[in-house]
Amino acid sequence: MVHWLQHETGGLLLLCAVSIAVLLFLIIKVKLEPFIALIVSSLALALAAGLSVEQIVGTALSSKTSLLETGFGGILGHIAPIVGLGTILGAILERSGGADVLTRRLLSVAGERGAPLAMGLAGLIFGIPVFFDVGIFVLAPLVYITARQGGRSLVLYAMPLLAGLSMTHAFLPPHPGPVAAGGLLGVPLGWLIVLGLVCGIPAFLVAGVAWGAWIGKRVFIEVPDEYIAAEREKEERRGEDPKVDAGKAPETAAPEPSLALVGLIIAVPLVLILLATFSTVWWEDSPALPTLTFLGNPVVALTIAVLLAMYLLGIRRGIPAAELSDLATKSLQPIGMILLVVGGGALFGAVVSATGVGKALAGTLADAGLPVIVLAYLIACGLRLAQGSATVAIVTTGGIVAPLVQGEHHSHAHLALIAIAISAGSIIASHVNDGGFWIISRYFNMSVRDTLRTWTVLETILSVVGFAMAGGLSIFI
Repeated sequence: MVHWLQHETGGLLLLCAVSIAVLLFLIIKVKLEPFIALIVSSLALALAAGLSVEQIVGTALSSKTSLLETGFGGILGHIAPIVGLGTILGAILERSGGADVLTRRLLSVAGERGAPLAMGLAGLIFGIPVFFDVGIFVLAPLVYITARQGGRSLVLYAMPLLAGLSMTHAFLPPHPGPVAAGGLLGVPLGWLIVLGLVCGIPAFLVAGVAWGAWIGKRVFIEVPDEYIAAEREKEERRGEDPKVDAGKAPETAAPEPSLALVGLIIAVPLVLILLATFSTVWWEDSPALPTLTFLGNPVVALTIAVLLAMYLLGIRRGIPAAELSDLATKSLQPIGMILLVVGGGALFGAVVSATGVGKALAGTLADAGLPVIVLAYLIACGLRLAQGSATVAIVTTGGIVAPLVQGEHHSHAHLALIAIAISAGSIIASHVNDGGFWIISRYFNMSVRDTLRTWTVLETILSVVGFAMAGGLSIFI
């Protein structure tokens, strides 16, 4: 009997390993879309483990919900509105010129000596509501200006900025990765915000500020020639036509928003979510608890923030409602595939749970004495290194780890730390199979070798320090 159980456990773990290998093969070698690859590997695992057709896809005669439906529907119902609203909020902040206002104010306060730190703080703050690549597109020109004025390497200013953008993208809602990890593990977003900051800020300081300052003095990258040529052309046009406003984009007639207004719009959803999360502890018997719970629901809080942004940053400043509607529509177009990948990862996790792989893995971990948080980090690292996508690494790892924590009575704080460990593993060692690697190489005028020496090391430091913080705190929480 014991031998049979050991054989069953070994067989289940082998099936899981083979399904992950199939997933990686389809993504890396076949070049299949991750969303489709996740469906194929999930269905293959379910069939190989002996699940019935009714369990997997349902039948016309059955009223039971299939794995295909629960896997996709459960997680997408949680994250789709959050990611969608966060994306619209970021688009409005970008369109309003909030990034320019924020960065210029930080640079004026910090001065030339503190300019790298100012760029890092700009990435950290502006990175909360906007996607990583959008943050680069918007803020890269400000890095060029600062580097050109200071006569120093682009690396010195780009590394802190990238660390800030990457940290918020990996560790903080409303970004898809942490929201998906939180949804899979059942973590309230308030805990993810608090512990994401606690683990992420030290990682940002070590990777962005300390490493950025060190490597920025050793790798000299000049401002791209195309940018210098474009700036000269602008200056010549201004000389010919004094009516041209040097400080304003041609299509933007609205006045700049104030720094306080930009900060308010970013802070509103975070504060509401935090109040809802912790009000059950602080004000358990308060009559205000239902109101705080409603306003602090992530969807409600982000809806409030979006409406405020539309009015205060848009309509009140002369941007037509039709233009804001068009902006929202365009901003949502890139997230379709992200949501499908998250849904595919959730399906994989549902199959892992239904096949019993989760229980088998939990038993193996208990025998080996390996904490779940360490396993979560290592799996995410392996998936990231193999196929490059942080989102795929997060949702696949979350699907594997979720069954391990079910019924274990972990606190929300501990589950949040496991989610952060997964997110930390998903960003390690960005290299040539990661689209972000090439964006940074292009935008900051770096060769492959220099990008590996700067950005790849930065991401690794961010990952290791973030995980070290999460792992250390998990001992006490």
